[in-house]
Amino acid sequence: MPLVLGHLTIEMGDNCRISGISTLSGRSMNGKASRLVIGNNVDINWQNNIAVGGNIILEDNVRLAGRVFLAGYPGHPIDAQARAAGLPDLDSQAGDIILKRDVWLATGVSVMAGVTIGEGTIVAAGSIVTRDLPAGVLAAGTPAKVIKSL
Repeated sequence: MPLVLGHLTIEMGDNCRISGISTLSGRSMNGKASRLVIGNNVDINWQNNIAVGGNIILEDNVRLAGRVFLAGYPGHPIDAQARAAGLPDLDSQAGDIILKRDVWLATGVSVMAGVTIGEGTIVAAGSIVTRDLPAGVLAAGTPAKVIKSL
């Protein structure tokens, strides 16, 4: 079973698989629970960390390989004194993440807050996605860039 933490609501479609040793966490946004929406036929493999800052939406047929990190919030404030005092991150640091239909994130991919990945796009292993990616491409690197059209 995955570990579920924080202020989080989860909506899940049919035929989904979530492997154990994964963490699903949410933070309050203006007093409201964060929202994880999982479409139909979605695979969330082992050792994933899905940190929902506002909304994370995984549309139908999305595949997350092992050790994927969806970073909808950082967990710590930018200001060093605030971090040292143990204060939480700011709402301005959190953001939505949307993975459109048929997206595949390979092993060890990280996706930062505020990113949308277009339909059918594949992100290569170990990549860090800091900006939106279009539909139907292979992206790779740190930060992830389009390598070719599929």
